[in-house]
Amino acid sequence: MANFENITIEKGMYQTKGGLTKALEKLDPSENYRGTSLEGLDAFSRQLKRFDIKVKGRESDCVEKFFQTSNSAALFPEYVSRAVRQGMERADILPNLVATVTDIEGMDYRSIVSDPSEDDKSLKVVAEGAQIPQTVVKTRENLVKLHKRGRMLVASYEALRFQRLDLFTVTLNQIGAYIARAQLKDAIDVLLNGDGNGNAAESVTAKTSGSVEYADLLKLWSSLSPYELNTILAPTAEMQKILALPQMQDSNAGLDFQGTGKMITPMGATLLHAPEMASGKIIGLDKNCALEMVQAGGVVTDYDKLIDRQLERAAITCTAGFSKIFTEAAKTLSC
Repeated sequence: MANFENITIEKGMYQTKGGLTKALEKLDPSENYRGTSLEGLDAFSRQLKRFDIKVKGRESDCVEKFFQTSNSAALFPEYVSRAVRQGMERADILPNLVATVTDIEGMDYRSIVSDPSEDDKSLKVVAEGAQIPQTVVKTRENLVKLHKRGRMLVASYEALRFQRLDLFTVTLNQIGAYIARAQLKDAIDVLLNGDGNGNAAESVTAKTSGSVEYADLLKLWSSLSPYELNTILAPTAEMQKILALPQMQDSNAGLDFQGTGKMITPMGATLLHAPEMASGKIIGLDKNCALEMVQAGGVVTDYDKLIDRQLERAAITCTAGFSKIFTEAAKTLSC
């Protein structure tokens, strides 16, 4: 039966695999609440309900509501982490670039690679008794470079205690957005320059320097074959040039962009705006097999400081890196 009101929450739960939420789910499984009014809430959300803490909306509580008891105070770092993750998800376009996400527990990770030759790509007829062609998969020579990105939360408890959680969440969302943009910059660097294993993206050159023509996009599309051009990443200047193409000004494309803000290209690829990119290049890739994201631990907060109300200099970080999967699945157009 439901026992979420009798759980003792401790700092040590943050050190378990999966963090506080996984530890709470073990003690208070969500499956026990099927068919009840609490169905749809996870273990952490049930704890917020237990202590009557409202974190959003006009009637949201003040920050000090978390610190009424030692049990509710232990929930505060998880609230901070969730608000930061929410901001990352809102500003994050990485799901449109990353084929797979690998979670690791340590800091050392070596990805795998399979670089078939042109002869290997052609699946020839195998005669009876003949050897079947091989696909060789091996580990990369160099480790994936992981970067810790984050922000320091600098504020006194006295300054925040009477602030509404809804407003504080907006601030934490923005921290998440900063981290997401920094990770996007790391991903772009790996797509362009490789991950240290000699796999920088090959480049095709635009017909006219300083401009983008429809023929240039076709050239990028054909250079990716046999991979699919389903994602185009462009900096601001090149984005404007693409959107100004006559092929982007037909009625369907115009209505879609002007009405919804959703941008497409004549080839049907998703067009993504990346202000972090340096001008003069456009990246075209097959998002299904170009990039692997490696992350260690997700969003990490200084839970000791946050629980003890020592908000000054409390770090909120996320450690992640990127690795190329198939080198030829991403190409650049130099404008």
